[in-house]
Amino acid sequence: MRIALAGAGAFGEKHLDGLKLIDGVEIVSIVSRRLEQAEAVAQKYGAKHATTELDEALARDDVDAVILCTPTQMHAEQAIACMNAGKHVQVEIPLADSWADSQAVLAKSQETGLVCMVGHTRRFNPSHQYVHNRIRAGEFNVQQMDVQTYFFRRKNMNAKGEPRSWTDHLLWHHAAHTVDLFAYQAGRIVKANVLEGPHHPELGIAMDMSIQLKSETGAICTLSLSFNNDGPLGTFFRYIGDTATYIARYDDLVNGKEEPIDVSKVDVSMNGIELQDREFIAAIREGREPNSSVAQVLDCYRVLGELEQQLLA
Repeated sequence: MRIALAGAGAFGEKHLDGLKLIDGVEIVSIVSRRLEQAEAVAQKYGAKHATTELDEALARDDVDAVILCTPTQMHAEQAIACMNAGKHVQVEIPLADSWADSQAVLAKSQETGLVCMVGHTRRFNPSHQYVHNRIRAGEFNVQQMDVQTYFFRRKNMNAKGEPRSWTDHLLWHHAAHTVDLFAYQAGRIVKANVLEGPHHPELGIAMDMSIQLKSETGAICTLSLSFNNDGPLGTFFRYIGDTATYIARYDDLVNGKEEPIDVSKVDVSMNGIELQDREFIAAIREGREPNSSVAQVLDCYRVLGELEQQLLA
């Protein structure tokens, strides 16, 4: 399986680290906004090609699939370009920053029959897989999810502390993780409300946001997001259910009393991003729909689109 990766920033390297652990995967091409960065990452991971142009990578006959870790605003257009070039594609979260563009990507995937997967990593974290497995076994039902997504990002910097070429977004990027996960664990979302705080004078985005969700099963979710939080960073999920309480922090899980739960045997790795990439590769090899396919996550973007309309109104 020969892979091109576009977007060689902090998250792109996390994918490359995961791909190195998957048998039969070759990293062929690295695409980045700056050629020197593309060349440096290509050398680090043994890729034979580096470029600043995605089209150049798509024209190669030794590329089977593409992973897009590019700015949000480019995701939909680039995912469609990959499929037009006959390449399977995994596009990092979010799929798009509009409902219309999300639908366009789905239409292209249906037209081409290629694997099109979206990087909803929470579906693959061992912590959330553990909870999902208990739900499927009929041993646990979500009554409420309380989620905090907190960063301290008052300047446009990435996870490595480097300047970003684009502006992040609490709704279309960070809320997408929880909106999809809540529906995955508790059923289709039937009601959604949103409030946002003041917009940043330079970045032009809301720095704080509050979202309420309700699923068809009656479960509710409260999601608080902030770029202003000067404290513990990341996303913390509290599952309150009928038989247990769980707190998930990325790949790790504890119960409501903060007692660790062993999730090391849930899957073949403890790294959610590696597991996400393993699913992408396996789906291509087996000719099947992957977990987190564009079709499976599309409804998340319907909800985000409705929330955006609330904010605009």
